[in-house]
Amino acid sequence: MSRLMALVLALLAGVWIAWFGERLPDPAPPDAPAKTFSAGRAMADVRAIAARPHPIGSPENARVRDHLVARMQALGLETTVRRSSGVNSREMRGELAVAGAAVENLVGVLPGRDRRLPAVAVMAHYDSVPGSPGAADDAAGTAAALEIARALKARGVPARDVVFLITDGEESGLLGAEAFFHRDPLARRLGFVLNMEARGGGGRVQMFETGAGNGRTIDLFRRAVDRPAATALSTFVYQQMPNGTDFTLPKEAGLQGLNFAFIGRQFDYHSVTSTPAHLDQGSLQEMGDQVLAATVAAAYAPSLPAKAPNAAHSQVPGGLFVAYPAWAGWIVIAASALLIGLGAWRARRRGELPWIDACRGAGALLFALLGGVAVLNLARAATGAGAGWFEQRWLLAQAHRWEAAVLLLALGFLLLAAATASRGRRLVAALPALAGVAAFALNRTDMIALGGGLAAGLIGLFAYWRPSTRAGAWTGVLAVGLVLALALQVAAPTIAYVIAWPLLAAAVGAAATDMGARPGLPSLGVLAVLAALVTGFAGAYAHVAYLSLDVMLLQALPMAMAALALWPLAQPAEGAPPARLIGPLLLVAGAVVTLVVRLDPPWSARHPELTYVAYHVDQGGGHAWRISLAPNTPLWTRQALTADGGAIGEIEHWLARQPIKAAVARPVEEAPPQIELFDLPDGRLVLRAVPPHGARSLALRLRPSAPAAIERLAEVDRRLPLKPGRWTRIEWEAAPAGVEIVLKPEAPGALDVRYAATLERWPKGATPLPPRPRDVMAFDSSDSTIVTGSRRFTWKAGAAIGAP
Repeated sequence: MSRLMALVLALLAGVWIAWFGERLPDPAPPDAPAKTFSAGRAMADVRAIAARPHPIGSPENARVRDHLVARMQALGLETTVRRSSGVNSREMRGELAVAGAAVENLVGVLPGRDRRLPAVAVMAHYDSVPGSPGAADDAAGTAAALEIARALKARGVPARDVVFLITDGEESGLLGAEAFFHRDPLARRLGFVLNMEARGGGGRVQMFETGAGNGRTIDLFRRAVDRPAATALSTFVYQQMPNGTDFTLPKEAGLQGLNFAFIGRQFDYHSVTSTPAHLDQGSLQEMGDQVLAATVAAAYAPSLPAKAPNAAHSQVPGGLFVAYPAWAGWIVIAASALLIGLGAWRARRRGELPWIDACRGAGALLFALLGGVAVLNLARAATGAGAGWFEQRWLLAQAHRWEAAVLLLALGFLLLAAATASRGRRLVAALPALAGVAAFALNRTDMIALGGGLAAGLIGLFAYWRPSTRAGAWTGVLAVGLVLALALQVAAPTIAYVIAWPLLAAAVGAAATDMGARPGLPSLGVLAVLAALVTGFAGAYAHVAYLSLDVMLLQALPMAMAALALWPLAQPAEGAPPARLIGPLLLVAGAVVTLVVRLDPPWSARHPELTYVAYHVDQGGGHAWRISLAPNTPLWTRQALTADGGAIGEIEHWLARQPIKAAVARPVEEAPPQIELFDLPDGRLVLRAVPPHGARSLALRLRPSAPAAIERLAEVDRRLPLKPGRWTRIEWEAAPAGVEIVLKPEAPGALDVRYAATLERWPKGATPLPPRPRDVMAFDSSDSTIVTGSRRFTWKAGAAIGAP
């Protein structure tokens, strides 16, 4: 077996292992055994829930609510509709943003043997975003919850109550969960929560978040679930992100639990294409299997998992799940260091390891990682797709092509870096430098590509000044891996395994083959097997990193993981042309696929192009525009905007932070919202805002001239500061009777109020929109009428005196 053959087999096997690890189970049929989860049974509810878009407060959401109540009652659950108001607030770019709505949470309780024990909650949300049927997000989770309830009943009475919490208003700011976990007495009875979500239409189900102190929770998950997909890295990264799901609320309340989601087929996320027909039933089956197993483990157990130190955990090739206390990572690192030391000592005795070559090898790995990021960022810019969720859709519509390009480019540059170590060709240092400069030329904000490419070029001048021995270069590569593992073990011990496990596998190969220099079939066989396993392990992480389409830097991690074990196979002997050409050939292939991604429009009836148009009526200025809130302007959008004869330009409006594409339209009559300010006997003020008839949502912007504070929104007590001269955003939905906001001013002053009411229809009497072709779709609340305007109120000593 030649080294080239071993490398090719290792790469092919690694790709197959990564692909095999992403496979989904077959959906169980409707006549599956009663105690098991059946996607075939759950799909009946998915089809009912996701027949049409059903955002909070819409007639369709009321239809879904009634369907779910009937289903929960038919399952024998103690069912109630919990009506309340949900309010969430957060700082956004220096502005206070408040979201609120009237919510209708659905609660179904399956009684347990001892109802005094803390209950287990199974949670999903039943509302969708406007414009999307929401078959995945979250009809799949809601239908899975109902099927889990049926399966639990078939298993017999659980040890404790199981609460099926189907929330409302998740898409509007986690409002149903906020109302439940902050103000519903039942929340105090919960001891463990399992939540189901989706950010796409398929893919493997990931358990991506737990409560704090998850050691025993991870142990329950490990014992209960077959072939789980969960990584401590996902949990760690999600903690650093501003994103949230309904699980955010119980987690903040200190509850233990597990948060599940699938994130493949992201084109369908919040899209009109998120239909029951496009939902991957294998993902639904895996969601149900995993959550049912974890629910059984918790609901039938005499006690629930208590807090314990966080565990390091991840799935590994072969469907295994490994978890251990974070401190045990030191054992893995120590074993790796001993094996690397043994292999280096033996190679040094054989004269195969000049120490300067180890330094060059360390430089070559850094060259590979920094230069690889520059090359990938250049490819990302070359696709022509900008950063942002709207702009990404060009790539999401051809996801397989783009992922193939990323894989080819990353592997190609890594293999090029390793092969060049045997030749010492300094000219290769120009490649990442040029890639970084080119990426920056295409995207002037891409300092990562520019800095990484130039740094890689400088490192390459040293790393490839002279040829390096294989044993010496690999020693340097493993030394860098050891430093990275140590740094992670100190700074974030639960995620050190991402480097420590591949490092341990590579260290075994280093000791067994005297740092890769020992000839013969057994030595190559050991290196090939270890390289295949590590590459497969890294491939799963590369797939998840790829899903973050705007952060190509993330690919540096799987590149580093794979390099630790691939290096001795990827670095051929000097004068071995076929071996050293693999990297360049993969780079060329990746560049070709990138050009196809750029030049071949991906739009079709299955993946239609996004449009987001509205009729904007500015009641303050007496103007009207046809506007587009999407960055792209396909032919259909241009026709829609210019239907009244206006030319497409840009306008500045507080509706959006960026200029809006717009064309002048004919003014139309629309009723404004009713907004008034009046005083209370105790000196506080009440701002009452009632949306126009037919408006499901009303957005307000408040700016006081004197210090003041919000004290109450609807029936929710919530003190929020209003800063003088600064705007505060309030988005209120599902309240046709309006909302009352109680304010407490600290001095006489004035309040500027801006409003935007969205009527989810095109204006009567306006020139209608042209018919959409099959490869064009409406997004979110497109095709709506947006009515905007402003009011100004003043008060003296806490008394409202006017609204000019």
